[in-house]
Amino acid sequence: MKKLMVTTALGAALISAQGASAETLKIGVMATLEGTYTVLGEDGVRGIKTALAAFGGKAGGKDIELVIQSTDASPDSAVRAARKLVEQDGLDVIIGPLSGSEGIAIRDYSKTQPGTTFINGSSGAMETTYVDPSDNFFRYNTDGAQWSVGLGKYVFEEKGYETVATIGEDYSFIYTQVFGFALDYCQAGGEITDRFWVPLGTKDFASIIAALPDDVDAIYLGLGGGDAVNFLNQYQQAGGDANLIGGTIMVDGTVLNSKGDAKNALIGTPSSGPQADTWDDPTWKEYVKLYQDTFPPEERFPQPSLLSTLYYNATAATLTCLNEVNGDLSDDHAAFRSCLANIEMDSPVGKVTLDGNRQAIGTTFISEVIEDENGNLVNQFISLQEGINQTLGMDAAKFASLGLPSRENPACQSSY
Repeated sequence: MKKLMVTTALGAALISAQGASAETLKIGVMATLEGTYTVLGEDGVRGIKTALAAFGGKAGGKDIELVIQSTDASPDSAVRAARKLVEQDGLDVIIGPLSGSEGIAIRDYSKTQPGTTFINGSSGAMETTYVDPSDNFFRYNTDGAQWSVGLGKYVFEEKGYETVATIGEDYSFIYTQVFGFALDYCQAGGEITDRFWVPLGTKDFASIIAALPDDVDAIYLGLGGGDAVNFLNQYQQAGGDANLIGGTIMVDGTVLNSKGDAKNALIGTPSSGPQADTWDDPTWKEYVKLYQDTFPPEERFPQPSLLSTLYYNATAATLTCLNEVNGDLSDDHAAFRSCLANIEMDSPVGKVTLDGNRQAIGTTFISEVIEDENGNLVNQFISLQEGINQTLGMDAAKFASLGLPSRENPACQSSY
């Protein structure tokens, strides 16, 4: 396996070995720059630009130029963006999309474009790589169920939350998040009493807030972006004071750095995902500094959000493999794709490898929201678990028997 150390020092070494060139390689990018996930997409693009900075803006001896297309988190918008980049602009390499249902749509579209290589940005629905995967679609981030491993057990055993209700955006990624949380929590002994679903882009949460049970120990929030902020504002206005459990994007930096005081309700909220802001790891710290140095303070968050990190990893893998093949994408990208499939990444968030479906195996972090010494809300590192695969460590046949994530699946039971 090729080993990738995503550090500034190695990026500089790779660039030096390639030498200068006037040629340009254009890479397409899809990110949610419209709609409720706009702020997520903006930091995802920062992650790509941070990776470019690490590699000096070059790969395979060529200058890299980004061609960015906006989406709004809907599958149709993602396919429109991909068609523009592939069929009109003629680009060979695409990074993206960001959101779960977008990823499923791009997986399907990629099968119609075998001459293009697609590297997922951050979309985390299980189905994208688990069901009928595409040979030219690679995902360097773990999915939403993998992000949930250990959280249910933590909140049951350490926080004492024996009953919870869940609220989630009504689409594939949050189904995947709740799937992973439910497996973990219910096997630990917890009970999920109610599951509420809201459309992506919900403005008014009054009816949901009124329906929340008051006899549960905590509420799990599977919301993100503008939806997360709107819920927090309205929940506080309604006098809500329940214990909260955060889905990964509910407590991401894109929410923790939002305007207003509503976010302060998240202090003390446990969560899980593929990064923890206060992790005391040298590679993580180096990446955070690189992100901070790449943008002026007024144009970024105090430190990278989850979306920045995932797009960073996708881009770092892409640029490393372009260097490996000297920018040669002939023979239907055969050498390039072989590198992508077999690379071993020592990334800012731990070791990442791909399985046979080109799906990441990686690390999940348990964290809790705190206010740091600078007055910023961050996810404080609690613990981590490495090497989590897409079947969550279960036997493949047993995992398949559970069925795919949905509004009601899995049922909450003590064994599966």
